[in-house]
Amino acid sequence: MYLLFCKSCQFFHSEFIREDDEEKFWKFVDTIQMFTSLSLESVRSYYNLIIKKAGQFLTDLQVNLLKLSLSLRAYSPAVHAFQQIARDEPPPDGCAAFVVVHGQNACSTKDMKKLLKTAAGRPRPYLYKSDHQYPGVNGTDLPVAVLYAEIGTKEFNTFHKVLSERAQDGKLIYVLRHFVSEQKNEKMLLSGYGVELAIKSTEYKAVDDTQVKVTTDNVDENDEVQGFLFGKLKKSHPELQEELGELRKHLLESTNDMTPLKVWELQDLSFQAASRIMTVSKFDSLKLMQDLSQNFPSRASILDILRTEAKILQGLHNLGIRGSSISKFLHLPSSTTLEDGYALDIRHTSIMWVNDIEKDSMYRHWPSSLQELLRATFPGVIRQIRRNFYNLVLFLDPVQEESIELVKLAELFYKHNIPLRIGFVLVVSADDKVDGYLDAGVALFRLLNYISEEYDEAQAFTSMIFNRVEVGETLSVDTVTAYLKKKFPKANAARILGVDSSYDDNRKAGRGFYRKSGLGALPIGLFNGVPLSSEEMDPEELETVLLQKIMETTNFFQRAITESVDVVDFLMEQANVVPRINPLILSSERRYLDFTSSPGSPLMTPPDPNQCQYQSVISPYHCHCNNHTISAISITIISSCHYHQYSLLQYVLYGGTVWIVADIEQPPGRQLLRNALKHMKSSSSSCRVGVINNPSGKPTEDNSSLYRAIWASLLTQSSKNSLDFTLKLLKEENVELLKHGTKIKHLLKQVSGGMDHDAFEKKFNTMEVDFLHSQQKYCKDVLKLKAGQRAVVSNGRILSLLDEEEEFSVEDFHLLEKITLRTSAEKIKSKIKQMNLNAEKANDLIMKVDALLTSSPKGEARKDVKLLKDKHSVLQLAQREDEVFYDVVAIVDPLTRDAQKLAPLLVVLGQVVNMKVQVFMNCRAKLSEMPLKSFYQYVLEPDVSFFGNNSLSPGPVARFTEIPESPLLTLNMITPESWMVEAVSSPYDLDNIHLQEISGVVNAEYELEYLLLEGHCFDLSTGQPPRGLQFTLGMRQEPLMHDTIVMANLGYFQLKANPGAWILRLREGRSEDLYQIQAHDGTDSPLDAGDVIVVLNSFHSKIIKVRVQKKPDKLNEDLLSEGTESKGLWDSITSFAGGPSVDEDDKKKDVLNIFSVASGHLYERFLRIMMLSVLQHTKTPVKFWFLKNYLSPSFKDTISHMAKAYGFQYELVQYKWPRWLHQQSEKQRIIWGYKILFLDVLFPLAVDKIIFVDADQIVRADIKELRDLDLEGAPYGYTPFCDSRKEMEGYRFWKTGYWASHLGQRKYHISALYVVDLKKFRKIAAGDRLRGQYQALSQDPNSLSNLDQDLPNNMIHQVAIKSLPQEWLWCETWCDDRSKAAAKTIDLCNNPKTKEPKLSAAVRIVPEWSKYDNEIKQFLKQVKEKITEGRLSSSPSSPQHTGKT
Repeated sequence: MYLLFCKSCQFFHSEFIREDDEEKFWKFVDTIQMFTSLSLESVRSYYNLIIKKAGQFLTDLQVNLLKLSLSLRAYSPAVHAFQQIARDEPPPDGCAAFVVVHGQNACSTKDMKKLLKTAAGRPRPYLYKSDHQYPGVNGTDLPVAVLYAEIGTKEFNTFHKVLSERAQDGKLIYVLRHFVSEQKNEKMLLSGYGVELAIKSTEYKAVDDTQVKVTTDNVDENDEVQGFLFGKLKKSHPELQEELGELRKHLLESTNDMTPLKVWELQDLSFQAASRIMTVSKFDSLKLMQDLSQNFPSRASILDILRTEAKILQGLHNLGIRGSSISKFLHLPSSTTLEDGYALDIRHTSIMWVNDIEKDSMYRHWPSSLQELLRATFPGVIRQIRRNFYNLVLFLDPVQEESIELVKLAELFYKHNIPLRIGFVLVVSADDKVDGYLDAGVALFRLLNYISEEYDEAQAFTSMIFNRVEVGETLSVDTVTAYLKKKFPKANAARILGVDSSYDDNRKAGRGFYRKSGLGALPIGLFNGVPLSSEEMDPEELETVLLQKIMETTNFFQRAITESVDVVDFLMEQANVVPRINPLILSSERRYLDFTSSPGSPLMTPPDPNQCQYQSVISPYHCHCNNHTISAISITIISSCHYHQYSLLQYVLYGGTVWIVADIEQPPGRQLLRNALKHMKSSSSSCRVGVINNPSGKPTEDNSSLYRAIWASLLTQSSKNSLDFTLKLLKEENVELLKHGTKIKHLLKQVSGGMDHDAFEKKFNTMEVDFLHSQQKYCKDVLKLKAGQRAVVSNGRILSLLDEEEEFSVEDFHLLEKITLRTSAEKIKSKIKQMNLNAEKANDLIMKVDALLTSSPKGEARKDVKLLKDKHSVLQLAQREDEVFYDVVAIVDPLTRDAQKLAPLLVVLGQVVNMKVQVFMNCRAKLSEMPLKSFYQYVLEPDVSFFGNNSLSPGPVARFTEIPESPLLTLNMITPESWMVEAVSSPYDLDNIHLQEISGVVNAEYELEYLLLEGHCFDLSTGQPPRGLQFTLGMRQEPLMHDTIVMANLGYFQLKANPGAWILRLREGRSEDLYQIQAHDGTDSPLDAGDVIVVLNSFHSKIIKVRVQKKPDKLNEDLLSEGTESKGLWDSITSFAGGPSVDEDDKKKDVLNIFSVASGHLYERFLRIMMLSVLQHTKTPVKFWFLKNYLSPSFKDTISHMAKAYGFQYELVQYKWPRWLHQQSEKQRIIWGYKILFLDVLFPLAVDKIIFVDADQIVRADIKELRDLDLEGAPYGYTPFCDSRKEMEGYRFWKTGYWASHLGQRKYHISALYVVDLKKFRKIAAGDRLRGQYQALSQDPNSLSNLDQDLPNNMIHQVAIKSLPQEWLWCETWCDDRSKAAAKTIDLCNNPKTKEPKLSAAVRIVPEWSKYDNEIKQFLKQVKEKITEGRLSSSPSSPQHTGKT
């Protein structure tokens, strides 16, 4: 499946550690240097050693999860992706490691240094989110060196030493990507998937009678039945082969009786299963549940969830929160960011509202009931309701050029009766000396006030004088005065505009609101309080943006609002409304300190008593460590921190703990601390403030007196006196006095309430500066700050201020506290208050728990499951005490597909982590049929496994034992959504497994061929999917490797690829000519990248969104119109077949395109005969298209030889059933779905017509006639069912009931043969209509019983069917014998009356069938012999006849 690139897999360990912490990744890399040169006894020894090394950075729980991830090969795609990126460079020959510097590579450090000198002249490389970037300065102007190497090797160490040193010195950006120059071709077995053996119906016999010859080494030593290992017994006693086989068969049949159950025996099966599970010992209960569900007929991103939970659980455990208390904290609702963005309160008095939807007379005819929101309308229609649902506030500087167009646009909305409430905040000069004759902004403000007061607001708006200003000009005082004189000739201009104006009220309010709001540069708008981005404020975009936001907000109101509330009040009371917009505080990208003491983190290792001396100078807990270890310093800083507190009470709990990190000796640092303390003194504050000094230079007694004075006051004075003293000390005038010789003790006298002077002076005069060195190192190594850089740390969240001019005002502290408390801190405080800790410990714990919970990824809200009366129906398994544990509640019917998956998962998780498990048996009563009709195995192991000789096992397999031999079984792979797997090796018919007819063991090997990339595409102009648009996926060196077509349903498309970094482009030709990509989400493109880059580096599903737009000169062209066959379109075949298509000459040829599907050896046998019959009756070149998903390995191995021998072309098309389309569980119904549901996307646009021919059909005419038949405007043509065989009249279901009334005078058509005009099919969106109808009908299990046939007949009124002449399909079941002579094709339909097996019917009905069959058998025999003799290559060289699989 994936290659194991190195014997030690240190790649995979490092990727696991990286997900926890990037710095730990680099520490781990340093730890394992030179590992590959170690000489150890075995691979197991190596594995154990590297696990031990990884354990230095992980908890015991994380180590267990690491082992599980290695068993799952979870990081194999990530490593493989780096390998693919390296191949695209490409790697220089003979280099075990190499560095790429701006597009040029080097194999030595000497050459690398030369490249670095000239790097500035070459473009910088793309850096991906998954890249490993060495911690350093990492400035945007530095050269980038990308190292491709295998960590732990000598070559890696040589480069790493030089690159890491230079990165630390700020000379370059060092990026590491995993690379192995010599890969071992060792395929490893994956896990995390299911295998099903489903019991097939044997109503119609469809099993191939060809005997499969298997070599005698097909014996499984672990073939166990009732304790007997028959594999080993047969090896030990070869003379008893036959007798042992009989014994094995007897044991299987005696223990696995498949006798059908009576109805009364079925009814309570689910309860009986639950009863058995509840009565066994708890240790065996889960295994019994697994056995019952997986073997019932006879008796995948889980790792990520575990990792996320492990961090929280371990963190709370380390903080002293244990047992049932953990659950209380886990269930606290927490949300750090809001998807819809933060909003400002728009109920501010400075807003000049132009209109009021609820009160203005112009809207009086509109309905006011909220029920109107639910009234059905056409898509895109804006409901006119007399409520202020939609509010636009524009902050404008009237003299700015941009303001003119925005006001004109707002006026357009107003005049066209759009239900948008419009308001303005005019940000004009607040200087009292500036009047309307000096400033155009002030003049306009006073003019509007005059019109509002004397007339009304609406007239003020409609009288906006911007219409008199040309685009490109700005508003002037002359324009305002001229307008006033013309419109209001009797008005006193001086009284309105002059110094003594009576219309200047509230002029400063607008600027004050704007300043306090924290909004960015003018002009800016708010939609329902949410700021619009600079791109959205572009006048050319704003109209579309506002209409789109109105539509989106309508959906919100439909779900959320009730009749009696005031709409604006309702909006402004939402959780996203804040008093101020500060991107630094509200940003979703947040960095937190880790207070939980995890291994390898700065807080884990306690100070070494031998290296520390405890100094009472600072606090009883302050420890100065001579070696300045980060761990010791971190614990020192946190434990010794003292806080300014405003409350005089002894026991006060604070929801917020704020650290001010700054150089207090500098004015910006003092200002930051002063603002924090002012905020703390406000009545609404619930925080305490600590201070950490980050000096600009080396701290000494002379340059640290202010900070040491603050510390001395904290250690010796009451909270109130210390706070008053600090505020006085921070005043700039007092700082100047101290600089000029004033003693600090003189400031003490100014503090009211009296300070303890002696205690302060003693502490201040004896305090050393050693602790300042610790704080400085903490700022550098833990907080990642430069010397002198300021930061605010709120409950562990680090907000770094980048420059001295960046202000963090008192209002910002208000906002920060509000966000902190509202998110989770207030709720955490209430829980910790119940723990009855002392105030200091409780406040520290609030800070630490908040940092832990808010830094954790947010998932779905937790549900508290309470089970009543659980004595007889709930299986309870207790956790191990005094350890971190997971609380798992499962609600399941023990006899369902879910139980088949859940039971083995719980068994394995129980081996990996400590769990408290509750399984509620949610049984179904009065069953009328077997609840499970399949055997099932879930492949999952808790750790990597080894053989007895300590060599590495290739991995887990699905092993079915004690399966009854009587039923006919079909094998299905149940894999994660993003996997595309194929069977690559098995001589057996995996679609028809009948163990009675097989001696030995049935083996099958499947391979993960591709990972799936899914996406949704929309046209920005229309909002609709661009049907038929083509995308390509490739690399820089090979741009076109895969491609696909966009369907109209959800704009869905899918592409297959292997792990790596891929470039997504519009396909050359019509797609690229008409469209261009405008935006994309979920991709991995850097901001400055011109290409759309997608990185596949995980087994998880990857779903992207792409927005395109037609080019301005192509707006009226249709993508699916005539002329679609632009150059390059034929190449799209490579997307689906993965191999070469026909050459240029073939594009001009007349080719018959025939599509068919087959599963199982019998239908593949029929398929070959159908192909032969087609070829025998036409002279036109033929190209066969086969659905690859279900073809056997033997068919795929031989089809290329058949193509070469018989001179036809072929392609193996492949499509993964979309996750959003209702899934079928039965293989036969899935295949039926593929016949009809994906015709518009399976084939390239260049294929005009496709003819589907059932595998069990024999053609007797030139099928070119059918291809050329006029379909009379219909997208496809089907043959109706025959009416001529009268004895079958009772079986013609379409002549009565639903079908008779639905079809009316139309005929019911058979799906064994049909021709599709793909151009017409796509033009009328037939595929999208069929999928839509299927989605609606398939929810009912009783509908679409013959899916591929019922669906087009059901849609006959929407998607017309051309009835083909009857002779195009003759079937003995429905057609009489007289019409057989004229038959152009004969189909081997099932006969519901006789139930005759397919094979015997074929021989009896079609005389030439046996001749075709014998010819194919002889041909396949020759192919096998030639391959065996080595005279024939398994892959013919002629590409025009073959498609690689």
